[in-house]
Amino acid sequence: MTQEKWGLLRNKLLKAIGRNNYTTWIEPLEFKELQDGVAVFSVPTNFMGNYVSQNFADLILYELNTAGETVRRLDFRVAANSPMRPKPAANAANAAPEAQPAPVTAPNQDTAQDALESLQAAPLDSRFTFDSFVVGKPNELAHAAARRVSEGGPVTFNPLVLYGGVGLGKTHLMHAIAWELKTKHPELNVLYLSAEQFMYRFVQALRERRMMDFKHLFRSVDVLMVDDVQFIAGKDSTQEEFFHTFNALVDQNKQIIISADRAPGEIKDLEDRVKSRLQCGLVVDLHPTDYELRLGILQNKVQQYSSSYPDLAIADGVLEFLAHRISTNVRVLEGALTRLFAFASLVGREIDMELTQDCLADVLRASERKITVEEIQRKVSEYYNIRLSDIIGPKRLRSYARPRQVAMYLCKQLTSRSLPEIGRRFGGRDHTTVMHGVKRIEELKLTDGQIAEDVEMLRRSLEA
Repeated sequence: MTQEKWGLLRNKLLKAIGRNNYTTWIEPLEFKELQDGVAVFSVPTNFMGNYVSQNFADLILYELNTAGETVRRLDFRVAANSPMRPKPAANAANAAPEAQPAPVTAPNQDTAQDALESLQAAPLDSRFTFDSFVVGKPNELAHAAARRVSEGGPVTFNPLVLYGGVGLGKTHLMHAIAWELKTKHPELNVLYLSAEQFMYRFVQALRERRMMDFKHLFRSVDVLMVDDVQFIAGKDSTQEEFFHTFNALVDQNKQIIISADRAPGEIKDLEDRVKSRLQCGLVVDLHPTDYELRLGILQNKVQQYSSSYPDLAIADGVLEFLAHRISTNVRVLEGALTRLFAFASLVGREIDMELTQDCLADVLRASERKITVEEIQRKVSEYYNIRLSDIIGPKRLRSYARPRQVAMYLCKQLTSRSLPEIGRRFGGRDHTTVMHGVKRIEELKLTDGQIAEDVEMLRRSLEA
């Protein structure tokens, strides 16, 4: 390997590990020779050699082998003329041998490929395709973005981040993208996995000292899809590796698709640099379903069930009733319909309102859960990190007044309490104060993106 080639590889390392790490640990390295699969580097101190061996050797090995060199091991040697090189002992024969960094083994390409194939073989749900995805106003942008990515053409936005509450279709769209890419572009290396699987693979690689295989595995894909990325929040080492994987794939112009239960900026304990990377692409919210979308989902399910239950009839008004009553979670809605068809088939009855209310009594009771003013006040105070007494109390500082108005707005939207009743629960305030607060939040939702996001997050949390 020539010095010029090492210079090019150092530029890649700079992009991978950042300016500070590069200046401190990589820049002082001097490439000496490559012989019998061992790349020899000169380092100023033995400590630096040990640190680079433990923290960056896998990455250096990967870049060397990717560049066409055959390297099995790295050897870091303190330069003979280094001012910090320890002086030889007076009695050289009795001097302790200098500690050498542990050898770093090159990746096992076959093992990495086997791991990749085993991950790719993780089953995708055959029900989750674009054909079975019901599109409505709350999810039309997410559906359009997913469709664009599934075409497999030039990368137009990277990453694509889909976020929303439970049961709104994030995983369905992720699976649909993977199915479409595998069908239309079988040559592409598409890797779909959960954030939990990513973390498990990372921990396993650390434990088995096979980080090189791990890095090769995740940097050799064409499309990386990570579901429920919020689960790596607070896991510092996993976030670090995810960050480097993300950068490496973006540098290669490879597509990344991420899902989460909330916007990247709202994920607690997610590192700022990871948030920044996730926010640099297209971030799309899957809004809670409206009545029309829920009804469309039910009608689509009935068509699917018609082949399995050809003799079952469903009375007018039943689907409309379910779409009204079960409003927070599509999975619960679909599960209710599945139970309804199975029950009607077993007892040999038409699916009418009486059978629906008998069969789904527990589901319907759960959907009637009443949200209280006190619950809203508690949630809002926790969300804005202020005391409950400040929400209810007389203080008019903006840091208290705005959360108070948000709480009043949510009370008006999510409870059946009258304005005077809500005012009494907020320290005996007049109903006109509540009316002003509600109107103010309605206005701010149209002009202030942060307020709109706060209200939506709180509403989801309360309805969950």
